[in-house]
Amino acid sequence: MAFVVTNRMGEMFHSPDGTFIHAVLTELDGPVDDEHQDVSLTHESGWSLGAFPSGGLAWEHLDENEPRHMQSVSRSEVRRLWLALASGDLRTVDAEHWKPGYW
Repeated sequence: MAFVVTNRMGEMFHSPDGTFIHAVLTELDGPVDDEHQDVSLTHESGWSLGAFPSGGLAWEHLDENEPRHMQSVSRSEVRRLWLALASGDLRTVDAEHWKPGYW
């Protein structure tokens, strides 16, 4: 499955390995940057998970306008969901307790 990881500066990386994914997630623990807050993983299907320093996680299809979210998500949980999405396991991600909208 193909996917893209986008870091805080907006650079896109195609199908990186788990070590690189972990490195991108650690950017959330770096210095506060109000302009560049989130990192994301987007699957070739158009589904995307955006993670924020606050622990917010947004789940959305880029062609639809029905985002969902969770708050206070641990980095390890974000990593687990990112890896599920990267492998095309949309059901695992979609089965979480999402709330409508962004927050």
